[in-house]
Amino acid sequence: MGFFKKKSPKVYPKKLVVGLGNPGPQYSHTRHNVGFDIIDLVAKRHGVKVNTGRRQALIAEVEILGVAVALVKPMTFMNLSGRAVKDLAAAYGIGPADILVVTDDLDLPTGTLKMKPKGSSGGHNGHKSIIASLGTDEYPRIKIGIGKSGETIDHVLGRFDPDERAAVERVFETAANGIESWLSDGLERAMNLVNQV
Repeated sequence: MGFFKKKSPKVYPKKLVVGLGNPGPQYSHTRHNVGFDIIDLVAKRHGVKVNTGRRQALIAEVEILGVAVALVKPMTFMNLSGRAVKDLAAAYGIGPADILVVTDDLDLPTGTLKMKPKGSSGGHNGHKSIIASLGTDEYPRIKIGIGKSGETIDHVLGRFDPDERAAVERVFETAANGIESWLSDGLERAMNLVNQV
């Protein structure tokens, strides 16, 4: 009896939490990849790894605070993120209101964040792709401030300075708390938690 490891019960996700970023070690922990970092933080809190390949993404299916969820990191590169999101939403039968997307945001100062119930792309190519693929901008999102500095492409693909890192780590924790609140308490309470910071 003790020779076999008991399998975890199958989780059938009712919600998606999608962190946007670019695949590959050269993009790891860059400003543009904060979505991936936050997904990894939530996964770590709940004892899973986001490493199962499915529908152009890496995912982990897990129950968080009584809610079955898929944590998602699209592997399509930022500009094509919508393909993976649309495919996974269709596969799981999940509508836009149950898809939370986490991204970087140039218009918010480093060390800040904002949660919104819906909205335009704000010039973010990942959101542009998701909006085009889903045919709506009515999905919740958490935006992580990365500020503006010099050339946009160099800034977003650069890493945080050591003096920014402590503020960024606090924001990551708040974002992870917001994700958990969204899952257990709903959008309104999650926005109150995230947006008061």
